[in-house]
Amino acid sequence: MEKALEPLHLELFDDSAAHAGHAGARQSGGGHFSAIIVAEPFAGQSLVARHRLVYQALGDLMQTDIHAFSMKAYAPDEFDRIENRQ
Repeated sequence: MEKALEPLHLELFDDSAAHAGHAGARQSGGGHFSAIIVAEPFAGQSLVARHRLVYQALGDLMQTDIHAFSMKAYAPDEFDRIENRQ
């Protein structure tokens, strides 16, 4: 993902432990992730378009290693506004 989107900010969280035992969860554990991604390609894109860019960057991982993935995808100026509010 980093090579494809060249994020300015990327936080990746492994949320797998919170989902252990639910239907579809992998027997070996893992597979549930969330992320905060800030990248220039998101500027001017809809939420759906941003998600498509991320899923495209993840490629086959969505079919093999990732069971669930949630994200917050921001353009740089949006993230700057959020960060400055805190």
